[in-house]
Amino acid sequence: MDRTRVTIRDVAAQAVVSRQTISRVINGSDLVNPETAARVHAVIAELGYRPNAIARSMSRGRTQILACISPNLTDHTFASIIQGAEGAVRAQGYFLMSTSAPDVPTFIALVHELTGGAYVDGLVIVNPFADDRYCYFPSGTPTVLVGARPREGVADSVALDDVAAGRMATEHLFSFGHRRIAMITGPAAEDCTQDRSSGYRAGLCAHGIVDEPSLVIEGDWSPLSGYRALYELLALDIPFSAVFAQNDQMAIGALRAARELGVRVPGDLSVVGVDDIPLAAHVDPPLTTVHQDFTALGAEAARLLFRSMSGNVTVAEHIRWAPKLIVRASTQRLEWLG
Repeated sequence: MDRTRVTIRDVAAQAVVSRQTISRVINGSDLVNPETAARVHAVIAELGYRPNAIARSMSRGRTQILACISPNLTDHTFASIIQGAEGAVRAQGYFLMSTSAPDVPTFIALVHELTGGAYVDGLVIVNPFADDRYCYFPSGTPTVLVGARPREGVADSVALDDVAAGRMATEHLFSFGHRRIAMITGPAAEDCTQDRSSGYRAGLCAHGIVDEPSLVIEGDWSPLSGYRALYELLALDIPFSAVFAQNDQMAIGALRAARELGVRVPGDLSVVGVDDIPLAAHVDPPLTTVHQDFTALGAEAARLLFRSMSGNVTVAEHIRWAPKLIVRASTQRLEWLG
């Protein structure tokens, strides 16, 4: 018999019992006669039958499947979060299904499909407030949010402390003597954009500096938007000596623009990003950045989800992950300060 095609029906036929009896044996039921159970186990071993783990778990009242919905599956940050969650979920004997929703209609359809028939036991939603998808969170399904500012009565959440990240980047530039610091932001509506901007302004305020709106350009997280933003900033003919880009992708785009324009980094301009993606250490010059541990964020999201699934939770938990400054060659002390 072809072992790759062995089914529960094959086992039942050879053991001369019903499929229900096979299921009871597989799930360790004490309702089956020990001799019958022994015969079933022997047939399973002989045929090489492998029980369907999902079917087994459904028979116990849970699918043991969790799902993660993110805006896409290609971005390094999202992929790393999912990887961290998957490792933690698998360690508990669960499966993690990863899917993407680039827009609200797709998100609504996915939530309906995944939760409408109790197909999944819980959801992880990445970047939930980038658009109006937060209006369509499922009710009755344990849910954890990743990359979200805490909101009263919504769900457990975990995210980088983005205010601290923005301030850390700004304070680093101040420590090198920079006082005119431009900023390239992410999309204005997103939580992390607003919080990193708050940290930037707090850093300026702590040193008695009033932020200049003309030195703040909105990007979209892509390298191209950082590239264009630096061109736009330099065209303003307003002096500045440093740029805080709210993610590494935009910072890398800014580095390319600086090279094309003959602006030396870090001699003429210091640049700092956020995320510490793998490429950050290998661009020219290597990028100073604020590190966030995406894999750990994903694992923490899984922990919160299992906590929520336990049914013993009365108060939402909101975790803010501490950032860490990684100093490389894209920032230096202002040359005229010595």
